[in-house]
Amino acid sequence: MHDIWNPWHGCKKCSEGCDHCYMYYLDRLRDKCGQEIYKTANFAYPLQKKRNGSYKIQAGETIRVCMTSDFFLEEADAWRNDAWNIMHDRRDVIFFLLTKRPQRVSSCLPRDWGSGWENIFFHVTCENQIRADERIPLLLDLPFKHKGIMCAPLIGPICLKQYLTTGAIEQVICGGENYDGARPCNFDWVKRLYSECAETNTTFSFIETGNIFIKDGRRYLLKGKRLQSEMAFKSGMFFQGRPVHFRLYDALGIEIPEAERYKPHYCSSCASCGSKPICNGCSDCGKCAK
Repeated sequence: MHDIWNPWHGCKKCSEGCDHCYMYYLDRLRDKCGQEIYKTANFAYPLQKKRNGSYKIQAGETIRVCMTSDFFLEEADAWRNDAWNIMHDRRDVIFFLLTKRPQRVSSCLPRDWGSGWENIFFHVTCENQIRADERIPLLLDLPFKHKGIMCAPLIGPICLKQYLTTGAIEQVICGGENYDGARPCNFDWVKRLYSECAETNTTFSFIETGNIFIKDGRRYLLKGKRLQSEMAFKSGMFFQGRPVHFRLYDALGIEIPEAERYKPHYCSSCASCGSKPICNGCSDCGKCAK
């Protein structure tokens, strides 16, 4: 996918949300071991250029980082500074960071971090109330200019209101669990998060139901991520909260106006996708037509 950058691959399980990790499952299908952690051949992806000399990733795009690992994984300490340098060089791109290890973040930040970089959108994962109460206070104390919460896989009810009322959280994303051993996602949990976000004017996106979805006491088996995403979209559980503005800069340090930034476009199949609000747009890969 054109909006994902995996500088390293592999991870170590650290909490309940990891029990049925999708990366471990997909690696098993390829006769690989998800615990094997290695630097990828695509490490410098954000710096790759086209034949005409322009970057493949355009100014204003949002790139999700380490979707098959954790950016703050201890085993990746030797590579992280180089990854930070790439993100600093591409101050015209928004990098979406997600971690289950916020306790490690302070010791892993660059020396010139200061109060945070404008192009980093930092999120913690909270799969249940225990992990929310453990990780979100750490998130609130960390020096990031843009902060969010990812409730996925959502495997239990979560109350976020006490954290959302601080005004520091700019978005909440939630979704059910997929693949082998998926645990149920209850629509009542989703509606509660939606209501809390609406009350605090915080953007909320329900991106997928997961394999097993409970609604009005009925249990549904939804196979395939496209169907799960469509059902999430049909639920109407999206709320546009207060706008998030990223100050992005070109190589000369000049701020890039909104009008000159990348504008995502979408194909017809994107219209009913639950992930559309957080998506970088269609890459014209042609897979949807197959």
